[in-house]
Amino acid sequence: MSVGFIGAGQLAHALVKGFTAAGVIATHRITASSPDTDLPTVIGLRKMGAFFTTSNKETVSKSDVLFLAVKPHIIPFVLDEIGPDIEDRHLIVSCAAGVTISSIEKKLLQYRSAPKVIRCMTNTPVVVREGATVYATGTHAEVEDGKLLEQLMASVGYCTEVEEDLIDAVTGLSGSGPAYAFTAVDALADGGVKMGLPRRLAVRLGAQALLGAAKMLLESEQHPGQLKDNVASPGGATIHALHVMESGGFRSLLINAVEASCIRTRELQYLADQEKISPAAIKKTTLDKVLQQPGVTAAGSLTQFTCTACLWTVGETRAPGGNPCKLHTVTNSTTPQIQAPGGTHDHYKT
Repeated sequence: MSVGFIGAGQLAHALVKGFTAAGVIATHRITASSPDTDLPTVIGLRKMGAFFTTSNKETVSKSDVLFLAVKPHIIPFVLDEIGPDIEDRHLIVSCAAGVTISSIEKKLLQYRSAPKVIRCMTNTPVVVREGATVYATGTHAEVEDGKLLEQLMASVGYCTEVEEDLIDAVTGLSGSGPAYAFTAVDALADGGVKMGLPRRLAVRLGAQALLGAAKMLLESEQHPGQLKDNVASPGGATIHALHVMESGGFRSLLINAVEASCIRTRELQYLADQEKISPAAIKKTTLDKVLQQPGVTAAGSLTQFTCTACLWTVGETRAPGGNPCKLHTVTNSTTPQIQAPGGTHDHYKT
């Protein structure tokens, strides 16, 4: 089995590090692709021994299990690029927040009659093999496909199957959860520093308190409220501290945070469905393919899309002289558009 990652950011780096630490797959059987070759995560992947490429298509060709680890609004463009290269052997695993199985299948059905798709939501603690992952299988994915993904993800933490309509809520809870925990530790450490503790010690004690509490909860059958009560003795320091937290709306803030993350996740699906993307974002998605199109050149950190026939360039309102060439579609739209990956564009009609 070989594993590929479209996208070589924090999530890909964390999963590769977790998989190799768990010994479930050798690094030489892992491929990752990204147009950004100087990212710290890319450097880290190379140091671990994973194969890196700027070509998404190459990643597809070298992989059996393919993780889509890019931003949600990028997913449709990635699928357009790699769709023709997907084969029956491929298991497509989307880690993009909010992107539904049906939207991925709809894209891939243009190229394959039965694309195997799984949607999952995990989190960055997979890097230390303490991740929290849920997944839902698509229309054409077999039971064995779900078991294969579960085997991979269970090696880096907790993993379970859920109905797809629960995944947005999971994103708000455990997907974003590590950020809530880091913020809590940072605030606890600030409190310790305020009361005289050295910063490093304060951070360590705060983190250890959360780690120990989480372990106690997971190894106990008691409700978290009961475990909290066990710490708060009558008239003691802890109950006074808890009163301050309640007065500040601590519980409501966490509930609202989970809700906000969940709602934003659903908004991201809407944005992905619009399939609107800036030229800069296209560069970060399908650079390798776009650069192969006639009249497209890379200059510095930006990709310039210029028609060799009429010299229209992204950012201009019309071609020089106002006359579009025969190679391009002419519309009455108010905004010129790049039609990637075909390499054509629209003009203002004059």
